[in-house]
Amino acid sequence: MLEAAAQSASPAQVPFALALDEESLKRLTAASGGPLPHRCVRAIMRELASGCRALVHEPRIAFLGPLYSYSHLAAIHRFGQSVEFVPVGTIAAVFEEVHRKQSDFGLVPMENSTDGRVADTLDMFTRMRVRICGAVELRVQHTLLGKCSRTEVREVYSKPQALSQCRNWLAKHLPTARTIEVTSTSTAAQLAAEKPGAAAIASLQAGMHHGLDVLAEHIEDNPTNTTRFAVIGDHVPPRTGSDHTAMLFQVEHRPGSLADVMAVFKRNRINLTWIDSFPIPGSGRGYLFFTEMEGHESDAPLRRAVATLERTTLRLEILGSFPATTPVE
Repeated sequence: MLEAAAQSASPAQVPFALALDEESLKRLTAASGGPLPHRCVRAIMRELASGCRALVHEPRIAFLGPLYSYSHLAAIHRFGQSVEFVPVGTIAAVFEEVHRKQSDFGLVPMENSTDGRVADTLDMFTRMRVRICGAVELRVQHTLLGKCSRTEVREVYSKPQALSQCRNWLAKHLPTARTIEVTSTSTAAQLAAEKPGAAAIASLQAGMHHGLDVLAEHIEDNPTNTTRFAVIGDHVPPRTGSDHTAMLFQVEHRPGSLADVMAVFKRNRINLTWIDSFPIPGSGRGYLFFTEMEGHESDAPLRRAVATLERTTLRLEILGSFPATTPVE
């Protein structure tokens, strides 16, 4: 059925025409009735959809690399593996890939449940007009990897966020080891494979790729540690009835201006799920506010709210609407 749909679709309808949303995956896993765990059923259906999309058009997916970084794993969860993955060195480069239409979609981290917002991503949304057309919530499970025993570890490599998310575990179990920041968890795994007495905090998949041993699993301090990624591109997902909308706005720097905006959402019975402030570079005390809310931008309450906000804010941009998600492992 998926293959027939792919062959009858036009390239313009792909790569999202056959993407399975969370509700579809839930229905499929609930109806499976077999001995396979739900995560296995999800993986099978994801790869079937990915392969069928590739029959018409193999999408290019840009992400913060290298391979087997958490961004890469999130991209696999969203698109499957029948795509052309394009690992790049910075979040800004992901935006550039999509903005210049060199990649169909990009995947960038938005926020982490332990460390909060990802400033580089929010900064790029202020600089470049791209849409959010999907999201992935990935449960980030950190693993200590190396080619020596844990008692021989003298240095631990990882990106700053991963080190921060494991700082209590490191203080308790490796109090004398020196922590060294690198650009990515995959780079950390590569270094651990090359240097005696070195270990890396990275994904299990990165460890397998570099031939490392597992020295300790689930070392994140927060057992529900989750990173939320935004899928960026030109695609406008249709309304599903279980959607979120993201926007940014700027208000005058005066008492009560933010409260006035919040009142607009309240009057239209719009439930906000996230709000964060971001300083505008070079503006002194100017701030942009990023918000996410329940509902689709085509919904009447959101249309009314936007019409009011266009008259009362200094800047307003709808970043996109997309189906709501749940964390995946």
